[in-house]
Amino acid sequence: MRRLIYELNEAFRIAFTQIIANKLRSALTALGVIIGIVSVTLMGTAILGIDASVEKSFAGFGDDVLYVEKWPWRGVQDWWNYRNRPMIKTEYAERVNEWVAEHPNGLIKLAVPAANRQTNIVRGELKLSNIFTEGVGHNLPRMAKMDLTEGRFFSEFEAHSARNVVVIGYDVADALFPGQSPLGETLRLGGQQFTVIGTLARQGRFLGLFSLDSKVMIPINTFRRYFAVNGNSTQIRVQVDGARMEEAREELRGLIRRIRQQNPEAKDNFELNEQRVIREQIDPIKNGIAIGGLMITGLALLVGAINIMNITYVSVKERTKEIGTRKALGARRRTILLQFLIEAVSICLIGGAIGLLGAGSLSALVSVAVPDFPIVFSPVLVVIGFLGSVVIGVLAGIAPAWSASKLDPVVALRYE
Repeated sequence: MRRLIYELNEAFRIAFTQIIANKLRSALTALGVIIGIVSVTLMGTAILGIDASVEKSFAGFGDDVLYVEKWPWRGVQDWWNYRNRPMIKTEYAERVNEWVAEHPNGLIKLAVPAANRQTNIVRGELKLSNIFTEGVGHNLPRMAKMDLTEGRFFSEFEAHSARNVVVIGYDVADALFPGQSPLGETLRLGGQQFTVIGTLARQGRFLGLFSLDSKVMIPINTFRRYFAVNGNSTQIRVQVDGARMEEAREELRGLIRRIRQQNPEAKDNFELNEQRVIREQIDPIKNGIAIGGLMITGLALLVGAINIMNITYVSVKERTKEIGTRKALGARRRTILLQFLIEAVSICLIGGAIGLLGAGSLSALVSVAVPDFPIVFSPVLVVIGFLGSVVIGVLAGIAPAWSASKLDPVVALRYE
């Protein structure tokens, strides 16, 4: 054991002596590893960023929420069958909540009506077109996380009395009330005057496609007073027991069928949607991007490994006489193998460290320059980067180190 420790110390000393003595060659050798680690790490940060973006986007849906709607969230071929379904009435939410009050131990917890449309919003000379306007129940904050930077959500009294109050998204507040608080101010929504009572916190983009901050929320009764409600834009959001989702789904299906007075033999004329449907469609795309990206960036690491192997072979050739001398003086094959193997691994580790620093710096720059671009630089990537550098060093250096350890000392001493 003591001899092995001595051999390792000697191998590290010789390896770093050679690296310092051949600075330019060592730097060029490490360059392939640096480029490979930067490429793979940046791809890893992008993949983790996409995952984080997807999770953040789905956080607004809720894992324990089912959406009673006319259309399914998946693609359909027989669209005419869905088109002919009766509309989803927002009044269903009251019926569901009445059932919840009568069955406190049931799997259904809360129902919130919702309807939406695109409207124009005007404040003085400022105008925003086609803003996502949502009419919802006052109890929505009990179901979904509603972070507000200012103000509050509308109350039960304001909702039932159909008051003209509005909660606006971050982008709407920034565009219509630059540099000032919008609370208590008025704006025109769909030609009607509304008072701003709250501002939603910034939510970013849904899957990076469209902004979640360009929207406003008003009481559902106010929405029904001023806007036409159709079946394509209405839904009932129902919070259920997430631990027993399938049972809760069946319980809700039976309840909605009774509310819509469907015959037992009739097919459902509504859809129960949940975020799992969207996940099932997005996950294969996300996984395909991850696999393809890592395969492409992995080629850079392969080139770096081949470069290290070639340079290590050159180093073995240059030091053939040195190897012969050391073997003639009693050096073991293991000692020679460790010397060249540790030299290759050391170059890879130095290259890996520089590559990780470069990747971290580039990630920070991208986050500052493009805030909406999903970038997550995780400590796990640092660990993977260093482990990957060691593996590359071992794989690239084992063959040259093995050939050096097998040299015959007599032949090596005669080498010119």
